[in-house]
Amino acid sequence: MPSSGQTQAAGVLEGVGVRPTSQRVVVLTELMGERNDVTAQQLHERLRSRGEQLGLATVYRTLGLLAEAGVIDSLSHRPGELCYRWCGEGHHHHLVCSSCHQVVELAECELGSWLERISEAHGFVTTGHRLEVSGLCGDCR
Repeated sequence: MPSSGQTQAAGVLEGVGVRPTSQRVVVLTELMGERNDVTAQQLHERLRSRGEQLGLATVYRTLGLLAEAGVIDSLSHRPGELCYRWCGEGHHHHLVCSSCHQVVELAECELGSWLERISEAHGFVTTGHRLEVSGLCGDCR
């Protein structure tokens, strides 16, 4: 019998048109319980330590698919490796601590009009934006 987290994860996947395979549900359920962000390697190790039979390549493919579908966010604050986070719905940005990797979601966004003005001045049409600000959290300063 699936847990409530697995049921929620399956519903999220179905809601965006992604088939909720057992591997996808396990990966998303784990991300939904993560407070900050996690690399594919960390996620794979965590799942394997609990007895999940997922290969590292499966974890990478699943994370890529979920990020492409807009289900999870990918963050690039670790050199050479992406981090992944389930944030839920809605436009937002991130503050990311470069020491402890705490992630704070910022729901307020006042960039839209500025980006439209700058884009227009350079002959661009703005279709979206993402902002990830790296720094140190209050505990790490």
